[in-house]
Amino acid sequence: MTPVPSFDFTGKTVLVTGGSRGLGRAMSLGFAAAGASVVVCSRKREACDEMVAEIVLGGGRAAAIAGNVGNWSSLDRLIDDAVAAFGGLDCLINNAGIAPVADSSAAMSEALFDKIVAVNTKAPFRLSALAEPHLRARHGSIINVTSIGAIRPSPAYPVYAAAKGALNILTRSQAMEFGPAVRVNAIMAGPFWTDISAGWREEYDRDAPSALQRIGRPEEIVSTALYLASPASSYTTGAIIRVDGGVL
Repeated sequence: MTPVPSFDFTGKTVLVTGGSRGLGRAMSLGFAAAGASVVVCSRKREACDEMVAEIVLGGGRAAAIAGNVGNWSSLDRLIDDAVAAFGGLDCLINNAGIAPVADSSAAMSEALFDKIVAVNTKAPFRLSALAEPHLRARHGSIINVTSIGAIRPSPAYPVYAAAKGALNILTRSQAMEFGPAVRVNAIMAGPFWTDISAGWREEYDRDAPSALQRIGRPEEIVSTALYLASPASSYTTGAIIRVDGGVL
């Protein structure tokens, strides 16, 4: 019988953007618990250091990199520093995202439009391109975190939905470009119970327009990320996997 691949990431290095809070925090902790050395990237150095301290306290290995992924010119340094932290890179998780809203499409400023696209689409595109040679050396993988909003857009966040929709397309395109050595997949996340959802989660949990009739806990995204980064998904690339509680 063929043994089932395990989720043992001992000796592997994972870079998580937006890794200090929300879904990124859950994935940073999850990969560290699975044995990976985790590079935590976030805009605020203090938040990165706190996340690293928590991982180390739990017996894991981690390094902090502060940086704004919306700044194209800084992304080369981010990848270089991540590779240098533990001597290589096995998985890039493009998790960082922003979803500011405007009162209407007419009220959306060009600066805000560009900022949303820069963080949600341009950054994963560029980081993946820069990380690919390092990942290729280790037959690694890329995981993009997109949103159910990409296929269920709302008037409240049209630019965010468009940016995440574009990331879905980039996932499939770069899977073809980087294959067969590097696999590229996406997790299309639904509503999760994070600090970011504080303004709407009570209303959502009450109405629960999903098959599971609740919003998700951040740790519930971790197993999908572990699967996509592990040999268990060796024949999976260009996939966009919904983790959304069955949004209707």
